[in-house]
Order: sequence, then structure tokens, then C-alpha cells
Amino acid sequence: MPHPRQLATNPLAENLAVPDGLTATVPRQLVHRASVAETLLTGGTSTDTDRFTVFAQWPRAHQLHVSPDRTAYDPLLVAETVRQAGTLLAHTAYKVPLGHKFVLKEMRITTRPEHLAVGTVPAEPAIDIAVSDIDRRGGRPAGFTYDADVRIGRERVATARIAATWTSDAVYRRLRGGRTAATVSTLPVPPGLPPTAVDRALPADVVLAPSDRPDRWRLRVDTGHAVFFDHPLDHVPGMLLLEAARQAVRARTRGGHRAPVSFRTVFHQYAELDQPTWIEAVDRRGPYDADVQVVGRQGESTLFECAVGTEEG
Repeated sequence: MPHPRQLATNPLAENLAVPDGLTATVPRQLVHRASVAETLLTGGTSTDTDRFTVFAQWPRAHQLHVSPDRTAYDPLLVAETVRQAGTLLAHTAYKVPLGHKFVLKEMRITTRPEHLAVGTVPAEPAIDIAVSDIDRRGGRPAGFTYDADVRIGRERVATARIAATWTSDAVYRRLRGGRTAATVSTLPVPPGLPPTAVDRALPADVVLAPSDRPDRWRLRVDTGHAVFFDHPLDHVPGMLLLEAARQAVRARTRGGHRAPVSFRTVFHQYAELDQPTWIEAVDRRGPYDADVQVVGRQGESTLFECAVGTEEG
């Protein structure tokens, strides 16, 4: 009978006795973050073969992931938490070396906003994860799919399904043809929409610029943004593309009368920093009970497609 996978211990802390009740984040490198402040996970444990529970803490205030009035957690906080959970498990339970490059292939997130209110203390969600469809190359894992149930206390607040792959830094460099964060010249950032049009408090957090059409926007790619570009990248990160889909829905619904609550996203190819990216949205009933279909394009190429479900809010 196969044995449950165990999460690798942190060698820096394995000899430290931590009193009960104290909380610390996992090493930031294990979730591909440079900033400790953007590291959401606090630990994890194996519960069965390819099954785990990962723990997190959500701040009561955040530049992006908490509503401007600080009353609600944003659905994309769930997305970032679940993304970090998969990265943590890849490095610890599946022994993927640090330095490997990860690529999001698919992300599905469904949230229950009635359970995402900000309380009097930081929320501490538990994420139950089941890993499946492990892609092996040369006997080693090269990608997986995982399903996640996100709970706060007794309440299930979200579900998710993510597919990701990874490759060594050397292979990644060959795939990218020498494109690096240091060699790619980014485009100037165009003026954005009014923050209120996309339910953001600060102009710096607006990722859409207007065009000559009400359902089409230019993506604003600010590589100095401390959350989206927590560290230098050679392409537009997936979380920025998800934020673009979120803001497109808000802008398309005239100031946000309908709030995004679910995202089903397929990523087709890298979004390059030195090419303009265009975001398009169409209000129509689509698959998976989605209300708005959002597509990102560069030239004739489709970068990603996102079916967004909304509700009054």
C-alpha cells in the first residue's frame, strides 16, 4: 500500500521548538515570493496519498486582496492562496527543486462571498488538496492537477482546480529564446481607467487602459507594481491577467453592479512584456454558468480565456 507523502521540513527551523499557538509563514522561496508580506501560507501536512491540508493566514488589510472599505476578502486572494499552496506542495512533497520555473495551465476558482467577510482578526483558512494527473518525465514529476477546498472554520468558502507544469531553469531559458527580465524592454504604461470604475482604491492598481471600444482595453503592465511583480519576471504573470479579467467585468458592468465570484481560466501562452496586450469582454451566458467571457490577446494570438461568473454586489 502506498504511504502518504510527507511535507519536507524547513531545515532552518527543524531544531527550533515553537510554542503552541504561534504562527509563522513558510519560507517565501517555497511559494515563489520575494516578500514575506506577500507570503500567505503558514504550514501544511499530508493526510493521505497525494492528499494534504495547507494552512494560511489572510490579512485584514491589503492593497489588492481586501476590498477598499476593508469589509471583504477579494476572490483573487483565494486564487493566490491556492496557487501558493500548489507551489509549496510541489517543492516539499514532490521534491521539485527550487529554481524550477512554473507555468499555470488552468485555474478554476469558485467563491462564496457571503463567507469572505473580514473579521476582527485575520482569517486562517485551511485548504484541503487532492493531487491528481501527475505528469512524469524521466521518472520525475513535471506537472500536476489539484483540487482544493478552502475552509474557514466550519464554512467552505471556495473551491478550486489548478493545473500547472514546471521545468528546469536551463530548459526554460531555451524555451524563452534568451528572453529574461533583464533583456526584455517593457512598454510605457498608458493612463488607466478611473479606479472607481474597476472597484480599486488607487490608480496604481488599475490594470486596464481605455480604448475606442467599451468592451476592449489595453492591459497596463507596471513592472514596478509590488504585488504583481513581487520579483522580476520576463512575462506578464498569470495573477495580473486574472486581475485584468476581474477589472474587465467591473468596467463592463458600469462601475461594478455585478461582482465577479468565479473564474475559469485557461492560459494558452506567455504574455510578453514588450508587446501590447488587449483585453476583451462580452456579456453573454457562457459555459460553467459564466456571465462574462474575457479574452486576452497579443496580435493574432490568444493568450488566455476566462469565463467569469458574477452576482449582484
